[in-house]
Amino acid sequence: MFEVPDDRRYLESHEWITTDAPTRVGITEFAQDELGDVVFVELPEVGDSVTAGESFGVVESIKAVSDLYAPVSGEVVSVNEELFDRPELVNEDPFGDGWMLELDAEVDGADDLLSAEEYREQIE
Repeated sequence: MFEVPDDRRYLESHEWITTDAPTRVGITEFAQDELGDVVFVELPEVGDSVTAGESFGVVESIKAVSDLYAPVSGEVVSVNEELFDRPELVNEDPFGDGWMLELDAEVDGADDLLSAEEYREQIE
């Protein structure tokens, strides 16, 4: 059983966001488990804009290279630079130290994302 915190919203493509400001973005425990050992993360720069549903970066593991999709639109206000030296944080703590971006986001669209319960049903 994978951890799915109730205080976040989810994309079907396994990214999560917090709805408090600033909005944090990461990938789920299920996603990191499917990927295997993460060896590289490519993220946008602070000041870049991301658009809901569009790719904002890449995560590379020993199994695959996968695009990362923005759950909501917004401006990147912070990037977890620790991931550049320690990408394994995505595997170790996907909902904590393995976060990827912080956005000044337009969270009005967050209600269209999956709730924790809906996401749990998707990954079962």
